[in-house]
Amino acid sequence: MDDIAPPPTPRLDVRDLRVVLALASAGTTAQAATVLHLTQPAVSRALLAAEDKLGTRLFDRSPRGLVPTEAGQQLVSGATRLLVELGDLEHRVRAPRVPPLRLRLVCECYTAYHWLPSVLATLRRSLPGLELALAVEHTQAPVPALVAGELDVALVTTSPVPRSGFEERQIFSDEIVFVMSAAHPLASRKALSREDVRESTLLTGQTPQAEAHWFMTQVFGRERPRLRFERLPLTEAILDVARAGMGVAVLSEWIASPHLGRGDLVVKRLASGPLRRPWRMAWRREVGDAALRLLAALESTAPRGLAVG
Repeated sequence: MDDIAPPPTPRLDVRDLRVVLALASAGTTAQAATVLHLTQPAVSRALLAAEDKLGTRLFDRSPRGLVPTEAGQQLVSGATRLLVELGDLEHRVRAPRVPPLRLRLVCECYTAYHWLPSVLATLRRSLPGLELALAVEHTQAPVPALVAGELDVALVTTSPVPRSGFEERQIFSDEIVFVMSAAHPLASRKALSREDVRESTLLTGQTPQAEAHWFMTQVFGRERPRLRFERLPLTEAILDVARAGMGVAVLSEWIASPHLGRGDLVVKRLASGPLRRPWRMAWRREVGDAALRLLAALESTAPRGLAVG
């Protein structure tokens, strides 16, 4: 038998990783203590011990609670993958013939369905023992379905998720952009102002209320101007109306990208900067191990954005 070289000895152990992940998810030592079934002082001591082992600070304190530093973010991302791989190894050793676990998942925004099905096909091959089923009927209200136990996992953008009984993690973001005819009066602008948005007819789909509130806050702050919206059921219809110069489409970059090659549509962003929409994965704690496997896979297949002129 060939000699096996001894592996490196890490400074952190599994307990350290679980404490860091709990703090990143919960945001406070008190909430993390509840998740870990420890006392708050024990969690604080465990965090200090982990930071001492690494010689770097992992979290900053802010009015919103604990926020991972750059080092902390790297550790959170890597810790998820390590624990998933360890759990998979244990699973294969202990129960190689266990029937596959089925996860029911949904996306809060229909735009995700332009990339998610093909991603799921890849994930099914890379996640043996895990069956993934889309529950598109809950797209308009994923969080209530999650609370009711009709879903296991939800990809959400702006809707809040209850802390009790659920975990959530940010996985990536997309950009909301403004698409218009190349002949539109605003097409020559380098970027759009708030006044440009206020005076335009905005073409959208059936946007959830929470996302509409997010859009207004991101663009106008505390102002609530009365905007002109045309809500159309199909992406193709939204783009056709924009192409005809009858309004400005407000769409995800994922949707806009495939339609820009002909040169009759242009994309603009706000002068104040890009509208980055965060995507989070939320899941019921009962499916924690399987959800973490899915999370690690999704993080490596996040869709890429487009260049906006």
